[in-house]
Amino acid sequence: MTTTLQKWGNSQGIRIPKSLLSALGIEDGAELEMQITAKKDAFIVKPATPARKIRGRHRIEDLVAAMPKNYKLQELDEGPQGQEVW
Repeated sequence: MTTTLQKWGNSQGIRIPKSLLSALGIEDGAELEMQITAKKDAFIVKPATPARKIRGRHRIEDLVAAMPKNYKLQELDEGPQGQEVW
């Protein structure tokens, strides 16, 4: 597979086909790590962290998985906060 280096503003960029991103499990908004090989003849792009973020937000699955197993819901009653009449 080949692609073309293109000018984007003051930078250069390449388009990565969706099929390659899907095969690697990389989604929109993922943080990526880039490095140059020792011979300086190629560069490597891979996900920066195993936990994926989507546009800066956490996935609900990751948040629920991080909850303690013995977590119990509690109702909090902080009383009136203003001039409510109850």
